[in-house]
Order: sequence, then structure tokens, then C-alpha cells
Amino acid sequence: MTQVLLIEDEPNISEAIRFILSRDGCNVTTLHSGVDALDSIRAKRPDLLILDLMLPGVSGLEILSAVRADPETAALPVMMLTAKGQGKDREAAERAGVSRFMTKPFSNDDMRAAVRALTAR
Repeated sequence: MTQVLLIEDEPNISEAIRFILSRDGCNVTTLHSGVDALDSIRAKRPDLLILDLMLPGVSGLEILSAVRADPETAALPVMMLTAKGQGKDREAAERAGVSRFMTKPFSNDDMRAAVRALTAR
């Protein structure tokens, strides 16, 4: 079973993604802020990290940079979600090493397809 760690501060979006991916055979753990993200990533060892760009406490970009800097987590696929689809956000995420960038709102099919592509072994 694919293990997904979702860090999203908006409860409705978090629950929708958890529901979509659970029905697609994923085990989804959710966090609502970036504060404990790195500890959770190390403890849970997910197959995929889905990360909101704007989080309370620690930003998604800060978490992504820390994930890429740690040899234990550097290869972890990371999908970044954002309501702000501006080019500068996308460029910053790409520079930090994001695997996939998805803007909100997204379709259920797009979410499932992205997760399948990122977790294909």
C-alpha cells in the first residue's frame, strides 16, 4: 500500500485529498502545519509527500528544501500544491527540487494520476 504524507492546512482540501487517495489504495497521513513535518517524514518514511506551499509555521518551500538537503529523504517524491499558480512560486519550487507542481483547484482524476505517476516503481 502506498504511504502518502499530506501536509495541508485547509481541512476541506486535506479531507478531500485523503478521501480520493484512500479510495485509490493509498494510506494517507495528514498534518495541518509544517512545524512537525520533518520529524513526521523521518518517522513515517512515506512513498510520497504532498505539500501545500503556504503553511502556518514553516512554509512548504522550507520543508521541501530541508527534505532535499537530508540524504535520508533527498529522493522522496514531493508534489507541491498551491492556490497561487504564479510563475515565481513554480520556479522557486522547481529550484528547490519539487517533483510535481499542482495548482488548486485540481480534478480528482489529475490528483490520482499525479500520485500514481510519482509512486510508480
